[in-house]
Amino acid sequence: MMSFAKLPGLLMLRLGLTLMLPVAALFGSIAPTYPQTNPAAVDRPLTLRSDIQEADAKTGVVTARGNVQIDYPARQIQATAAQAQYFSKERRIVLSGDVYVLQEGNSLRGENIVYLIDEGRFIALPKSNRQVESIYLVPEENAAAPGTQTAPATPEF
Repeated sequence: MMSFAKLPGLLMLRLGLTLMLPVAALFGSIAPTYPQTNPAAVDRPLTLRSDIQEADAKTGVVTARGNVQIDYPARQIQATAAQAQYFSKERRIVLSGDVYVLQEGNSLRGENIVYLIDEGRFIALPKSNRQVESIYLVPEENAAAPGTQTAPATPEF
């Protein structure tokens, strides 16, 4: 198990990845954004598991390949992919190859997904001739307490 907070040099700056995406990339957030505090003041560990991992102290980039699994409890994010890259300077994570992200019961699938850490936002692209798939939990607006019944509202005409 590897914690990014334990990495030397530039890699301690924060979790982040970058991907060159076309301007027409699909934007979507699968959970509310989190207010950001001073990034240097709070450690937010992320666990990365994979078959192979490489870290470049000069560029601040960590690359994980093969059966990638990410657990980021501070943001309630779990993800799997064929490859993940963490760009500490840009504070982005780039996931590629059959990506699946789960956050607070909401899920996102695509071929390439970028997570913008400071914004708490995902950018997803599908495989060629395919679509991105998102599943959102939508809470009921007027959820009644257990054991109580409410009559449906009648709209006025």
